Amino acid sequence: MTRAGNRRILALWSAPRSRSTAFLRMIVERGDFEVLHEPFSGLADFGQAVVAGTTVVTEHDLIAAIRSRAGHGPVFFKDTTDFHYPGLLADDEFLREATHTFLIRDPAEVIASHYALNPDVRLEDIGFGRLSEIYDAVAAQTGEPPVLITAEDLVERPAETVRAYCDAIGIPFVASALAWRPGVLNEWRSAQRWHESTSRTNGFTGTRASYPDTVTNNPVLAGFLEHHRPYYEKLRQRALPVPG
Repeated sequence: MTRAGNRRILALWSAPRSRSTAFLRMIVERGDFEVLHEPFSGLADFGQAVVAGTTVVTEHDLIAAIRSRAGHGPVFFKDTTDFHYPGLLADDEFLREATHTFLIRDPAEVIASHYALNPDVRLEDIGFGRLSEIYDAVAAQTGEPPVLITAEDLVERPAETVRAYCDAIGIPFVASALAWRPGVLNEWRSAQRWHESTSRTNGFTGTRASYPDTVTNNPVLAGFLEHHRPYYEKLRQRALPVPG
């Protein structure tokens, strides 16, 4: 086991467009966690987030709400780093007490996918710098490297990757959760266009989309890649080994 942590609060952090929504869909299928979909980014984007019927408007209150729900049973949330979360980074206790895990994907694919949905995306919003910042903050507070998996492993070897993830954080592996019915979860409706591809899946798939603008033909996107690749490469070196 990589770290003990408090598995009553399990978090998955990723840059946007990194297959984290599919991972959340798998956790929903497990049925043993209360699942929160992007509460931090929802708060940053819309000015509020709802946790079990309670509306919060600050990161401090959001963290308190997550802690409160964890008193009733295990809570899982996934979130993305297209926003910066100073309240999270300032809460050393929460960085220690939750089991914070991470998911990364090739930044060239992340950038093309993000730009296709949001041509106004800014350099920092691609998210690898912010993801690395959270990773480093968790490692500093816990004294251990957080669990990190890659999207490539997840789609190429889903059972092996999820089993390795579960073993590393100390939760049961549930093979049946690797398949689900296609459809849109209610939690996705406020930002449904970002989750359309996942809503059509029934498991982890590696279908590659074709984008008119990529890091090879758009100089702005090439600049995004140049900036974010060092953060990605640093994180990739810490990826959880997945048995062949």
